[in-house]
Amino acid sequence: MSLIMNTKVPLIEPEEISSEDKIENEFGRLTSKKYLYSATSRCGKPSQDPVLDSPPYYISVITYLDYLILIILGHVHDFFGLTFQKERHRDIMERDGYAPWFSKFESFFVRRMKKHIDDCFSRPTTGVPGRFIRCVDRVSHSLNERFTYPGTVSMCLNLSSYNYLGFAQSKGQCTNAALKAVDDYGIHINGSRFQSGTTDLHLEAERYIADFVGKPDALIFSMGYGTNANLFNAFLDSKCLVISDALNHTSIRTGVRLSGAAVRTFKHNDMKVLEQLIRDMIVQGQPKTHRPWKKILICVEGLYSMEGTMCNLPKLIELKKKYKCYLFVDEAHSIGAMGPRGRGVCDVFGVDPADVDILMGTLTKSFGAAGGYIAAESSIINRLRLDLTTPSYGEPSPAPVLAQIISSLRTITGELNPGEGLERVQRIAFNSRYLRLALQRLGFIVYGIADSPIIPMLLYAPAKMPAFSRMMLQRKIAVVVVAYPATPLDESRVRFCVSAALTKEDIDYLLRHVNEVGDKLFLKVSSGKAGGSLDNKPPRWDIEEVIRRTPEDCKDDKYFII
Repeated sequence: MSLIMNTKVPLIEPEEISSEDKIENEFGRLTSKKYLYSATSRCGKPSQDPVLDSPPYYISVITYLDYLILIILGHVHDFFGLTFQKERHRDIMERDGYAPWFSKFESFFVRRMKKHIDDCFSRPTTGVPGRFIRCVDRVSHSLNERFTYPGTVSMCLNLSSYNYLGFAQSKGQCTNAALKAVDDYGIHINGSRFQSGTTDLHLEAERYIADFVGKPDALIFSMGYGTNANLFNAFLDSKCLVISDALNHTSIRTGVRLSGAAVRTFKHNDMKVLEQLIRDMIVQGQPKTHRPWKKILICVEGLYSMEGTMCNLPKLIELKKKYKCYLFVDEAHSIGAMGPRGRGVCDVFGVDPADVDILMGTLTKSFGAAGGYIAAESSIINRLRLDLTTPSYGEPSPAPVLAQIISSLRTITGELNPGEGLERVQRIAFNSRYLRLALQRLGFIVYGIADSPIIPMLLYAPAKMPAFSRMMLQRKIAVVVVAYPATPLDESRVRFCVSAALTKEDIDYLLRHVNEVGDKLFLKVSSGKAGGSLDNKPPRWDIEEVIRRTPEDCKDDKYFII
């Protein structure tokens, strides 16, 4: 089976790839200008609540029954195993007076459920995660007890990486800049040159980031997770309050816990609940003393990576100003990938970045680099430079990484290769809207907003998650499946990660196979109310009609709005 249907780029084995074909496999060539979408600013208007589609009741019942059956069978297996096959369960048994390595109850989920589908997770890859990705082949033994590697790789269509704008390439201006930085700033063993600590590249990268997000100053970190995990203890203490969205990333939760601040959560994106919570906390004050809080910090994400939803930034700014709070926005997934100019949620909503006290983002996704940043007023950044432990005790970002950041930012803004950055932003906007609307019209339940490059498609039943992943891999398509505890128990899903490197023909190939697998696994359970229909047609469309009509309808579909 050829990897791509109806495409001019054939699948080429790694040893046969020429330089031109290699670039094409990393970043597909745009086949038509109509496959670009120019996003428009909302000009300060708050976002509408998305229309949520829910499955029929029998789907939820079957999902819970599946888990119940798995739990019962797992406990039965444990009982007989501990009775007749003790050697195979030594890690959960007491031996020679020593406690077991794992508790039977606490490790049950990992041993009896996750382990049996481990072949769907942490698949080793090699090479650049561009339009295609090379998955290292492996063979599972004894229900994923161990893996063996035959030494081959499979070239798969990549719907699994956060390479949103396709800057992770082995050739191009970013790679050239990174290689030049190695020569200019690298450590020479012969002692002719040695660079350590803060360099002019660090200062230049921070200046570019600050200008890009619209803030006076920025501070770069060498690790994205560590940016949040070490940030909050620099300016929060036990007399401060953090009001956090219920779906915030674990790095934010870790950082807030380390700060010692009091924490309250509100229902995801529910602004009425948030306002009532702020009012209650102001009235109650600190525990025991009931004195006013020293600070109240609202923490949200720009784009939520599991849901594909966006924060309601205009309303958050309104509440922040009304109640004199501070606002922190994590733009790990939105910066670079969203907005008319690719400048994140402030660009999407057309609000002044000065209204957001702290903007955080990572450099691993849209920019193809590594690390994270904090952008804020100069007084805040200078304070962080003094008090934050990460710059003092952590390693600095390497010169090639900084060169990659600067080069990608210069490309997006048009300073380098004018027009290329805007095209990448418009390509990912089109690809995201096209794939999401097509899946909805085929009958799948999809979460998130229109322009989100993260497209969660619901699978529900636990057995369908590994089945979907394995069937996609057989079709040479790399996807990410997610389940409990990362999602609610009854909402396992596949998370398509869209990139500007993909062509419209690549997404057509994906849709054909998702449509086929969806029929086999009975995944098309949408009521149609989220996607809507045009011209009084039924909610579910034929795959050929979707591929033929969706690109033209994507821009003006009245049912498909942010």
